[in-house]
Amino acid sequence: MNISVKKIILSFLIASIVFLMIVVGAIYLFVSNIINPDTKGVDNIAVINISGPIVGGDNGGMFSTPVSSSGSIMAQINKAKKDDTIKGLLLRVNSPGGSSAASDAIYRELKKFQATGKAVVVSMGDMAASGGYYVSMASDEIYANPATMTGSIGVIMQFTNLEELYNKVGIDYITIKSRKYKDLGNPDRKMTEGEKEILQTMVEGVYQQFVNVVIEGRGMEEKRVKKLADGRVYSGEQAKSLGLVDELGNFYDAVDYLAELVGIEGEPNLVYYNQLSPIERLLSSFSESLSNKLLNKFFGMENNFKNNKLGLYYR
Repeated sequence: MNISVKKIILSFLIASIVFLMIVVGAIYLFVSNIINPDTKGVDNIAVINISGPIVGGDNGGMFSTPVSSSGSIMAQINKAKKDDTIKGLLLRVNSPGGSSAASDAIYRELKKFQATGKAVVVSMGDMAASGGYYVSMASDEIYANPATMTGSIGVIMQFTNLEELYNKVGIDYITIKSRKYKDLGNPDRKMTEGEKEILQTMVEGVYQQFVNVVIEGRGMEEKRVKKLADGRVYSGEQAKSLGLVDELGNFYDAVDYLAELVGIEGEPNLVYYNQLSPIERLLSSFSESLSNKLLNKFFGMENNFKNNKLGLYYR
């Protein structure tokens, strides 16, 4: 099958997918109005989920992805901040961490939410480690399950050295660069001591930023935080005894506490900002799987995440 025929078939299939998504979107909006009725005049609690790795950018829209993008989460926090019916925010964190910059961006948006006088309570799921713990510092109270994996306070950068592999297979990797450190992290050669020192300085700077956030969020002395911030993970029970979380409890315990904190009597009304219904999750999974299969089938395109990334991560 030649390239032109492949393009015609692919264009038809993509157009069909787009049409299907438009139809589904229309149905979604219609159903949303039924499921989420007008809540004006009602005291509400916003529920925002941070699930999966925390990444930069914005992958928002009708369908979710297995990551939490800072752009999408920040937009949801900002929307809740501007909604007068929202009296507090319940942040459900189930994340191993991720981009240090993205985690900090979400943290700062949560601080803006708090600055309006509205409360933030965190409910930790299976894991709220590293970047997941970082964003939790912008809260009035933290609930963790006794078995929650949390902590992992630290920063990491990782690189792969493929020099010996290239030599064995006879690959000559040529780099043209403008200055000495432009190819810092290049996998085709060993990293010099000077380059390691540069990167270590960056890591230490971002680590101190993490420490400062914990100092403020937990009201601890720096010496105490650094003793705990050696990169290890703690169970929720351990974290409670160490002062890294406030209470042991589940999602509904956190909801009850937040409702009492903001003065909501009776059963609080929860407004979910980024939780998909089973139908939406099914359609999202189908759409993503079909798109990837089409690209791989006709053009052999596959995502490759194994290359070195010059980035700082809370994970």
